[in-house]
Amino acid sequence: MQMASTNIGERMGRSQELSDSKRGPVIGGHLGNKSIRDISWLLNIPRSTVSGIITKWKATGNNSHSATKW
Repeated sequence: MQMASTNIGERMGRSQELSDSKRGPVIGGHLGNKSIRDISWLLNIPRSTVSGIITKWKATGNNSHSATKW
């Protein structure tokens, strides 16, 4: 029996950052009192991403990922 060779880096790499145009609806949903879970489901993005966008927006007042690098 032969084992398939897999490169774990290929399977578990970081995904691309969301564009500014996709971050806007996250902030809009938050301002519209939607839950993180609802925003995540509606926009089909991970809850952790939604939470991170909201947290960064609260800290900086800016939804652009190019405004500050953490």
